[in-house]
This record gives sequence, structure tokens and C-alpha cells, in this order.
Amino acid sequence: MLLDAIGAIETFVDVFVSVYILAILLYIVTSWVQLPYSLRPVQRFLYDLCEPYLRFWRRIVPLSAGPIDFSPMIAVLALIAFDRIAFAVLDRLH
Repeated sequence: MLLDAIGAIETFVDVFVSVYILAILLYIVTSWVQLPYSLRPVQRFLYDLCEPYLRFWRRIVPLSAGPIDFSPMIAVLALIAFDRIAFAVLDRLH
């Protein structure tokens, strides 16, 4: 029973991190282009979803080179690190 719960938590964390990384990448791409009016709600949703997390990393690590913002890269690396750490901790509970 406990092993099933730990496996479900591992799967949830892995899927959550993967989907959030995909959302960040989509947010970056949609911020580069002007979307048609019909797709602006999607762009606004991605903004509302990703910008608070990216703003957190911009405050902690104010790393930018002119117009290039490195906070998405740091945010994605932090998500990957969180995924690996959570997986290692949950794996020890087996």
C-alpha cells in the first residue's frame, strides 16, 4: 500500500515538473511572437501560470545580459533539480 502511494507521488511530481517545464517553454515562445487575437487567452494563461515563478527567480538571481533574460533557464534547472531530489528522497522510502 505504501509503495503504491510513493510510486503515485513520484509519478505526480515527474508529470507536474514535465508539464510545467513545457508551459515555461511555450510561454517563452509565445512571448517572442505576436499571436492572433483568438490565441491571446492562451498567451494570457501561460503568463498567469509562469510569470510568478519566473519573477521569483528574477528577484533571487538578477542575471540578464541586455535584452536576454536567463531566469527561465535557471527556473527550468531548478525544476529538474527538484524532480531529481524528490525522486531520490521518495526512492529511499521504498
